[in-house]
Amino acid sequence: MKTIGILGGMSAASTQTYYRELCSRTRERLGGLHSPELLIRSLDFARIEELQMKGDWASAGDILNREARALERGGADFLLLATNTMHKLAEEMMRGVTIPLLHIADATAASIVSKGLQSPGLMATAFTMEQTFYTDRLIAAGLAPIIPKEADRAETHRIIYEELCRGVVTAQSETACAAIAERLVQRGADCLILGCTEVGMLLNQGNVSVPVFDTTLLHCDAALTFALA
Repeated sequence: MKTIGILGGMSAASTQTYYRELCSRTRERLGGLHSPELLIRSLDFARIEELQMKGDWASAGDILNREARALERGGADFLLLATNTMHKLAEEMMRGVTIPLLHIADATAASIVSKGLQSPGLMATAFTMEQTFYTDRLIAAGLAPIIPKEADRAETHRIIYEELCRGVVTAQSETACAAIAERLVQRGADCLILGCTEVGMLLNQGNVSVPVFDTTLLHCDAALTFALA
């Protein structure tokens, strides 16, 4: 089994999900007392969020690069970045790093394509929805992503940063997010990408009318397949 290096803490809530799911999915695949071989560098998200808000992506990229190098030195065979938004800095993160990065958007796109779907709605942070670093990879895979209208993007972003990243889950926000998802379906989405690693705290196949693709779970499955190859 290859050693998985996880760069997380952005937020801690999503990294907890990665750890839990990687452990449970390893047991499902291998049985017995098996668990994954992991290295985790968990960052202080307050520092990263401050750089995001300032637009100082260069400094954030330097931090990710430093941590990726540390994971490589520690013995990781490949890397996971346990956040969708910070894949904006995937190239900067991997400067001088020789082990591979499993990109979360690629794992997600591959799963959608395999199901014969084409027009995913995307719910994520404003950075992921409004910039092209993520949607470009979906388009390159032959998909036609649909993002929420401006007001729905703002509300999704607010819920992520003010609630989910703090571990807060409310019925009101679940209802709001489910309504945003349904508006994407009405505009032609044939599936839904939970494009922030925390959105799965609110949305799932039980409250969305089209197939749901949880990027965290897909990323974990891709990582285990790679680790066990």
